[in-house]
Amino acid sequence: MARPADHEQRRRQIAEAVWRLAARHGLESVTLRQVATEAGVSMRLVQYYFGSRSGLLLSALELLNADAERIGQQRIAALGADPGPRALLRGVLLELLPLDEQRRLRHVVYAAYFVRFLTDPDLTGVAAAAPPALEELAAALIDEGKRRGDVAPVVDSRAEAELLLAAASGLQGGVLLTQLSPERAVALIDHQLDRVFTGEEKPARPATEASPDRSP
Repeated sequence: MARPADHEQRRRQIAEAVWRLAARHGLESVTLRQVATEAGVSMRLVQYYFGSRSGLLLSALELLNADAERIGQQRIAALGADPGPRALLRGVLLELLPLDEQRRLRHVVYAAYFVRFLTDPDLTGVAAAAPPALEELAAALIDEGKRRGDVAPVVDSRAEAELLLAAASGLQGGVLLTQLSPERAVALIDHQLDRVFTGEEKPARPATEASPDRSP
């Protein structure tokens, strides 16, 4: 009888095949058979673990999101015991930028999913129903900045959170297309944070804070 760890390893093996196909060719024409071939398993096994094509794509995206959250938390934890709300929000925003190979590959996969979510009715509803967790986290950090006196009381925390996340998402495409350097993207994020966190001293930071290259 297979152990739970074996099942998780096999699910990850198949999910990583989806990521590789998405990064190379997008997801518009990806089939269960292609995923099985890429993963080196039978199509029956893919169906056993994920069922339909939509189920496979959603599950692979959930695993990618879990990886992104885990790695992002590790980077943010490295900021220290009490980095302050600005530094924490900056860390969140930098995870949305392709500042190293790991994040670049992840965001290429996300871009492939974005197109798929626009065109697949089975997935569009899932995207629309997703809770705005990042917006809520960013707004909470700005609220904490207000409590510390680093953000003016009149600032609309939710509006600023949404604008900062939209800015990071927009910069992401420019960096992926090499229209914008990673350093410039980070400088623009810092510029916007300086506009919100007007009362906090800003320590010098590395430009990109890239991590070692690895796959998404």
